[in-house]
Amino acid sequence: MPAKTKFEVKLGAATREAFGRALVELGRENKDIVVCDADLAKSTMTTYFQKEFPERFFSCGIAEANMTAIGAGLAYAGKIPFIASFSVFVMNKGFEQLRTCAAYPNVNLKVVGTHSGISIGEDGPSQMSVEEIGLACSLAGFVVLAPADEISTKALVRAAAAHVGPVFIRTGRPKCPIVYDAGQKFEIGKAIEVVEGSDVTIIAGGLLVAQSILAAETLEAEGISARVIDMHTVKPIDREAIHRAAAETGAIVVAEEHLVDGGLGVRVAQVVAQTRPCPMEFVGIQDTYAESGQPDELLDKYGLVARDVAAAVRKVVGRK
Repeated sequence: MPAKTKFEVKLGAATREAFGRALVELGRENKDIVVCDADLAKSTMTTYFQKEFPERFFSCGIAEANMTAIGAGLAYAGKIPFIASFSVFVMNKGFEQLRTCAAYPNVNLKVVGTHSGISIGEDGPSQMSVEEIGLACSLAGFVVLAPADEISTKALVRAAAAHVGPVFIRTGRPKCPIVYDAGQKFEIGKAIEVVEGSDVTIIAGGLLVAQSILAAETLEAEGISARVIDMHTVKPIDREAIHRAAAETGAIVVAEEHLVDGGLGVRVAQVVAQTRPCPMEFVGIQDTYAESGQPDELLDKYGLVARDVAAAVRKVVGRK
């Protein structure tokens, strides 16, 4: 288990950047990797792949539904297609095609949403995706991944390419704190305990993993031992890790940059209800859309920082 050493916040690359770099590495290793983008290659970072493999890159214009269908067709042809756009566009505009062309026939399509959550900042609410995890999880047969940093992103993009079947990967716009050391192993469906603890478990995804580690340090100074789990795979979720957390710590907080209705917290609560019921609290976006602003300001305003995670922990521990 990881030792309790002070977490030093060091910003690494954005997860969208890590995705773009990993895609190029995969393209060099496997000629069947192809990429589709919806006129946002410089933002989704598929531009790296486009420059090195122009013959395997397909610009589909501002037409996410068509891009999704084209990607599914490439999968049928034996390719390993990655399609990319902002999460709000690829999931909302492409949902019918994701369901009909990818999920129902269970094709080998990899879908990457960038600029997820409210941390895209100044772009405003029309481009902030706060519901895509719930939508992605509703697609039968889809694997749903939400990496926490650049190291986990690169590893999970590779895992997605190796997995046979449809996958959705959630990535973000801003640089994010480095959580993992190089060489950390990741497996689809297997959560990672990043901080050990015995009084309560914080289950987090994406940017909230680093915030949860910071919260655990604050709580430790108060005498509360908080376990932190990175649930990088939202579907299939690690039921064993959740059951063990409920049984061993007796209380769970779920933290995510997503609507609390339909996100990671709902999926964790379902497992808790079926296995080992315990008190739970939820840190996330509370039935609202955000606004335009600096990413850090928005995360603070909407209750998605370490302070809010720690407050939820105190509340749930009081209910044990």
